[in-house]
Amino acid sequence: MTGDADPVDADPGDALRAALRAAAGHADAWLASLAERPVRPAHGAAEVLARLDGRLPAGPSDPVAVVDALVEAVGGGLTATGSPRFFGYVVGGTLPAALAADLLAVVWDQNAALASLSPAASAAEAVAGRWVAELLGLPSGVSVGFTTGTQMAHVTALAAARQRVLADAGWDVAADGLTGAPPVRVLAGADRHATVDAALRLLGFGTRTIVEVATDGLGRMRPGALRAALDADADADATAAAAADHRTATQRPTIVVAQAGEINTGAFDPLAEICALARAHGAWVHVDGAFGLWAKASASAPRRALVAGAELADSWATDGHKWLNVPYDCGIALVADRTAHRQAMSASADYFVLDSAGQLDPVDWTPEFSRRARALAVYAALRSLGRSGLRDLVDRCCDLADDAATRLAALPGVTVLNATGDRGGPGPLVALNQVLIRVDDPSPAADRAHDPRPAVGTAARGDRLTRRVTAAVTAGGEAYVTGTVWRGRAAMRLSVSNWATTRREIDRAVAAIAEAIADAAAEARRGPVRPGTVTVPAMAGPARPPRPRDADPHPDGVPL
Repeated sequence: MTGDADPVDADPGDALRAALRAAAGHADAWLASLAERPVRPAHGAAEVLARLDGRLPAGPSDPVAVVDALVEAVGGGLTATGSPRFFGYVVGGTLPAALAADLLAVVWDQNAALASLSPAASAAEAVAGRWVAELLGLPSGVSVGFTTGTQMAHVTALAAARQRVLADAGWDVAADGLTGAPPVRVLAGADRHATVDAALRLLGFGTRTIVEVATDGLGRMRPGALRAALDADADADATAAAAADHRTATQRPTIVVAQAGEINTGAFDPLAEICALARAHGAWVHVDGAFGLWAKASASAPRRALVAGAELADSWATDGHKWLNVPYDCGIALVADRTAHRQAMSASADYFVLDSAGQLDPVDWTPEFSRRARALAVYAALRSLGRSGLRDLVDRCCDLADDAATRLAALPGVTVLNATGDRGGPGPLVALNQVLIRVDDPSPAADRAHDPRPAVGTAARGDRLTRRVTAAVTAGGEAYVTGTVWRGRAAMRLSVSNWATTRREIDRAVAAIAEAIADAAAEARRGPVRPGTVTVPAMAGPARPPRPRDADPHPDGVPL
């Protein structure tokens, strides 16, 4: 500490409050800037790294000075994800009550592992979990675990699935592990999210064991393909049993992973059909509903119909930090089989003071022991919204996404790839809060001059235009959108997930996209130019092939 005060005599509370006041001032300035500041960061990671100064200080520093220096160093590298003009990935904003509750969770600094350690955190998880299950229309009595995000919610729920399907086959995986266990088949759609594969790797299944089920043009699992995959495996099991001279085939442990809200298109697997097929084969159904499950809260019957049948599944994973608009981090795992969930997750030690009723210790339902009281923000968000407020949040985002899709579809060269309705028709053009577009040159004749294969030239030209438009929009700072690849071609995705987004922000985003399309199309029509003469906008996305999964990003150590 700097100054004349003896650190031994200083009141620790004074230092804590001074640092908190300094942080509050910076937080207030940040929040006040969100409406108009550029959404993109001004500095890249390398520049922020240099500004942070890699030299470890030789001695203590004043906490307020540390806070001020931190803000100065990293401020330019912050993305305004809370901005109502942030449409990248699927990132919600932060509701006022959730923000305040999360701040209190940090100040209170509760370890949310045991009810005896923090009765407040435990009780908040119990109430918030019950409210979430009720709002999502899930069976009463489901067990709930609050995790860092859907990634770990998948791990939690699929661990419960592994526990149950192997127990049904006579194997206790919690006690005996996977070595020698009956093989578990996992069936998942071809357009599943990457976190599903990661969860399966973490649980020891391996991605090569996944039976990939065909999907339709919007990424929805085809029930006929699922039926064929289930039947094929059942026939193989029967053949193997006969070869082993068994009287009857042993039903193979099976998990089916369905999806409520494809990340690009927002499409839903036909959940009721999938659950019926899976149940006929004795399979466990897990639903990846990171954001889509919240459609259950909509006032629109067609939107609620998208999630129909979800309640028939065995486990579900969703996020609070997406459509519920609580701060990072917050995932939620829900499991119908409480026993399997607890067997898969619970930890015990002689020094634990456990809940006598065996219901209120959060450590029983999540992979972590020491963890923050993230459910306080969920409780505050739901209490502040109420049922009608959540309904309005979901429907407002969907209506704004549809407005954006309809207006973008009217621009030259733009195709809305996830359209489920007709532009100008009686219903919405897109079904949920995701808008997936592609930009093609409206003058295909220009392609024939540059490529003798018109179809190939047109597709490649559209890829270049779409990527350039995506990069230009985000680099301009008016809106933040993200690029993706859909069915092998470049696309741009907008996700409307923020409670604070209004028609005004949609107007600004559409205008920025329209301007970027006009500029990119004009430049493209000028034809090929000499290498090195084209200026690619900042944040144009990856210009090199993706790094292999097992490659070390810092082979020479973390840069200083």
